Amino acid sequence: MTAVASAAHTGVTPVLRRLYVTRFVFAAVWAALLVLAGPGLTVGVKVLLFLYPVFDVAAAVVDARSDRTRGPLKGLYVNIAVSSIAAVGLAVAGSASIAAVLRVWGAWAVFSGLVQLAVGVARRPMGGQWVMILSGGISVLAGVGFIRSAAQDSPTLVPLAGYAVLGGIFFLVSASRLPRASRGQ
Repeated sequence: MTAVASAAHTGVTPVLRRLYVTRFVFAAVWAALLVLAGPGLTVGVKVLLFLYPVFDVAAAVVDARSDRTRGPLKGLYVNIAVSSIAAVGLAVAGSASIAAVLRVWGAWAVFSGLVQLAVGVARRPMGGQWVMILSGGISVLAGVGFIRSAAQDSPTLVPLAGYAVLGGIFFLVSASRLPRASRGQ
């Protein structure tokens, strides 16, 4: 069954590999820019906060177009909706406070992490998805942490950079695992 499922996903694998590498690069650059932008909610920081979920929407659209199987496709559509709402929420929260941003980002991390977990489980027969499953679970935990950190006296956005880099690393590792999975290893 796994060999049949893997063969069905062979055409998807190169697209996912490129997408995962692109997501890694975007996350690393985004995190560096966030840290360099400084601690306040400047216009540049607000733009970065908005762009991250918008990029997630674009990546989910590419992913959905590459894989028309029923299981992951529904999850990807949910992710598109959740990330679109997060983009709007972050635009609004960015005009309020860092604590508001952390609450919105945290809620987004929880919901998108659950979706990523579900998509990874649905794609298990493809291989190389244990990293995405782990990443989804960690995203849920990190989201709860962001929500809790919003209650601190001086919340900071720096942990968002770490979250982005870690997520990017998970995508990179998953990309490196896909070629082996497509050859049946």
